[in-house]
Amino acid sequence: MIKRLFLFLLGLLLLLALVLVGNTLRQGSRQIEAEPAQPLAVDRDGVVQTVAAAVRARTVSGETPVPGVEAEFEALHALLRERYPRVHAALEREVVGGHSLLFTWKGSDAALKPVALMAHQDVVPIAPGTEASWQRPPFDGVVEDGFVWGRGTLDDKSNLVTQLEALEMLLEAGVQPRRTIYFVFGHDEEIGGEHGVVRIVALLQQRGVRLDWVLDEGMAVTHGVMPGIEQPVALIGLAEKGSVSLRLAASAPPGHSSMPPGPGQGAVARLAAALARLDAQPLPGGIQGAAAEMFEAIAPEMPFGQRLALSNLWLTRPLVERMLSRGAATNAMLRTTTAMTMLSAGMKENVLPGRAEAVVNFRILPGDTIGSVQAEVRRIVADEGIEITLHGQGFDPSRLATSRSDSFRLVEQAVRDIFPDAVVAPSLMLAASDARHFDGISDASYRFMPIRFDSADLKRPHGTDERIAIDQLVDMVRFYHRLLARAAQ
Repeated sequence: MIKRLFLFLLGLLLLLALVLVGNTLRQGSRQIEAEPAQPLAVDRDGVVQTVAAAVRARTVSGETPVPGVEAEFEALHALLRERYPRVHAALEREVVGGHSLLFTWKGSDAALKPVALMAHQDVVPIAPGTEASWQRPPFDGVVEDGFVWGRGTLDDKSNLVTQLEALEMLLEAGVQPRRTIYFVFGHDEEIGGEHGVVRIVALLQQRGVRLDWVLDEGMAVTHGVMPGIEQPVALIGLAEKGSVSLRLAASAPPGHSSMPPGPGQGAVARLAAALARLDAQPLPGGIQGAAAEMFEAIAPEMPFGQRLALSNLWLTRPLVERMLSRGAATNAMLRTTTAMTMLSAGMKENVLPGRAEAVVNFRILPGDTIGSVQAEVRRIVADEGIEITLHGQGFDPSRLATSRSDSFRLVEQAVRDIFPDAVVAPSLMLAASDARHFDGISDASYRFMPIRFDSADLKRPHGTDERIAIDQLVDMVRFYHRLLARAAQ
């Protein structure tokens, strides 16, 4: 009897192993064939000097107005007029909201839905006290050691310049698009885009424009960032997370520190307990949406063990999700994240404060909303004495595009053509961009920058020593030239 049971269990294990291996082997590569582009004579020095000059225009966006910034935007616009005369002669140029630019490359076939390429002109400030940490001054636009150095080289003036460079080349070659192509260059993306792209979207909506797709900044060609894959991985964002900050506050009678209340009774203790509960209970999540599509695309390119686990989520999902939750980046793709960012209480060391406050920031996964996050936080905190209110203005996640569409294939093909060594996969953008404002007038929004990033580069945007390799600028021009040529047809 025991022998039969043993043989039965052994048979079940063998059957399970066959099913797992069979499922894994059936998941073949999803990568499309690259179509090598013809050699393209890019004005390397011209692109480099234009990006360097663009960095010198201190188009800084801040929560409070930056003195003299209007002249900096005018200087940038003058640079673009000088460098790209054909663009300014052949396309309709409109200034919206003060400094945002909308270029219209009119197509010959009105029946074709237009598309839009995006970049933004503004940059974030340099963090006070870090100026001396830069190897090169952040606004000098130094060209040295094979790089252009300075704020905006990655985020986002390189995209702005290389899009216009590719367009200038196509115009010089006499290309006339069949479909209309818009170029949208906002001036306040770093502070939400309310005066720039939001107004451009409203203007296009008034004109009855419906876009097939838009492409904005976002994910990149990463190397050494995705565990288990030796090749570079080019991630195309299908959506971006939302954001909301909640203020948690506790009140209690103030008093002298020599006579503290019982455990958990003071304002600080009560707030600390609420924060500890939030920290210990991440919001629910899992492999879904853009994350699921990403793992479907990269699984066939991974070593067999990881490939087997990702190809059989019907069985391995709890284990895989637990492992992914251990990494900051992979965890952020699975759920709405909880980040405690501000804390204040008390004014003197021997006075019990009457109020303690904290601000917690949540980056919202598509499928969740500001309302659902508030409800979940109230459930976890489970203390009616804790006030929970909105801090500032949040926004819900963007709409999720699909990777199973002709428009995604168009972008994917251009990526494969220029970066044939890269595995292309859909993904979720963890930060925010102006692309989300187009959800109401575009069928799909994608987020991708044709820039190679390694793990060290991930800290450069918004950080110290932002820079871009000269060779990468050439590849960016080649990518946008390829994408525009395909989109124009």
